[in-house]
Amino acid sequence: MDLNNPLPAVGGSLIIREFWPLFDTVSFASTVLARSFLSFKITKSLSLAMSKKALRSRAFQRATLQSESYRTAGMLCFLAALGIFVIARAIAIPDRLIAALQLAFLAVVIAHEFLMFRAIRKALRDEKEMAADKWMLNVFLESQIPTVALFLLLGGPWLSPFQVLVAPAVLIYFLLIILSTLRLSPILTMLTGVLSALGYLFVTFYTTTFYQASADALATTVYFIYAGLILTGGILAAVVAGRIRTHVVAALREAELKSQLDQVNHDLDIARSIQQDLLPAESPKLEDFDIAGWNKPANQTGGDYFDWQSLPDGRLAISLGDATGHGIGPALVSALCRAYARASLVADSEHHQVLDRLNRLLADDLSANRFVTFAVLFLDPEKAEVEVLSAGHGPILCYRHATQEIENLEAQGIPLGMIAGVSYENALVRRLAPNDMIVLVTDGFYEWENRKGEEFGLQRLDSTIRHSRDCSAEEVISKLRSAVEEFCGGTEQKDDLTAVVLKRKAVATRIGKRRDSRRSTEAPVFVEVGDSYQQ
Repeated sequence: MDLNNPLPAVGGSLIIREFWPLFDTVSFASTVLARSFLSFKITKSLSLAMSKKALRSRAFQRATLQSESYRTAGMLCFLAALGIFVIARAIAIPDRLIAALQLAFLAVVIAHEFLMFRAIRKALRDEKEMAADKWMLNVFLESQIPTVALFLLLGGPWLSPFQVLVAPAVLIYFLLIILSTLRLSPILTMLTGVLSALGYLFVTFYTTTFYQASADALATTVYFIYAGLILTGGILAAVVAGRIRTHVVAALREAELKSQLDQVNHDLDIARSIQQDLLPAESPKLEDFDIAGWNKPANQTGGDYFDWQSLPDGRLAISLGDATGHGIGPALVSALCRAYARASLVADSEHHQVLDRLNRLLADDLSANRFVTFAVLFLDPEKAEVEVLSAGHGPILCYRHATQEIENLEAQGIPLGMIAGVSYENALVRRLAPNDMIVLVTDGFYEWENRKGEEFGLQRLDSTIRHSRDCSAEEVISKLRSAVEEFCGGTEQKDDLTAVVLKRKAVATRIGKRRDSRRSTEAPVFVEVGDSYQQ
């Protein structure tokens, strides 16, 4: 038989037809796991590079436009309230010309702000940027609203020219500067402060030039102080805008990473579901033997697996594999090992060749730092004999109920995939008496540490098996789990846990007919005692 060919020449097409769904499932599982791994790498790289890239991102542009829409809506509300005030004042103090000019000016500004609001909403819907010149024009027009208002007040009868320079209308500069922080742009906010200060100074120069100083006029330095305060307000608002933008970027970064992580977790959940589906759904139903298996990965996916498979010669193959590490990469390796093992166990009529074939196949596929410890039990239910093959896997514990001794079965060679072309020794053969059992566990059990840094260890493992000698296979695994969890006291599980128990039942009753010349109408009952049957 050619070991370079993973399928035998004779009956190869039959094996392909039988195992094609298996390879198809493993291929799908591998694809999902690989996608999860790539998604994890992408997420990790995203966390290291934001700053300028984040500011150019579509999410930040959308956040900026959304903030601008809120700011513009606030401006419209403020202008509407200002219009109501102008109308109310015109009714109380009739001055139709000034009131008309003020209302006309407000109408123009409101129309401009409304058009900007529509443009911003359209940009949000179309997910497009607005031209920079529109923002600059908007900043200039808004910053000069208080300037125009002061000029209109100069022509009104309510205040003297120099009272206008310190009128409450000056506070509109500060209100607009505060609203400009919602632009999320320190530059535009600073520009608003500078233009506001220049507008106020222009009104001051105009007033001091064309109007004669009156008794209510203040020193010129006072007006310069006002302009300085407006400029200072713009600088402080720019700092605030910068901080707001930083927090917005951080929030968007966190949301983006969370979205990526949610996608990774979703993919990992799918991968975990597929990997769990590859494990046996139920234990084999044998009259004289009790078999159970259990697996719990340290992460969403793990590198351990167990399996059983009926062979053409009537035997049952019980296998367990442990790929190095835990997580996505080892999960891919264990899925590959399972597929190769299932095909090889059927393809090789000589069981001792299984490890040679698996090692060759995995060594060709895996990198130098990847390998798999593997063990397989060939159970002959009729003879109660078990052939044990191990590629670097241990412990394999054979418990003898009669003597209460536990034998640690040695491996036949190194783990699979480490060195191509390595030959493995022949299988060990053990006959199981009633209540004898073979226990396979991965290193996650005995290497789990408690809070003191002490491992559970093989000695406690042996003791737990002895105390479970009269339990079923499933109960033995349950006691192993409880023992290690109680010992570790809630410490983090750092490695995958997998256990398989093969136990010969204590008493087997069979009903049959005597195979001698004497016939009886009542079938005798034979009870198995030791290695013989007694009536």
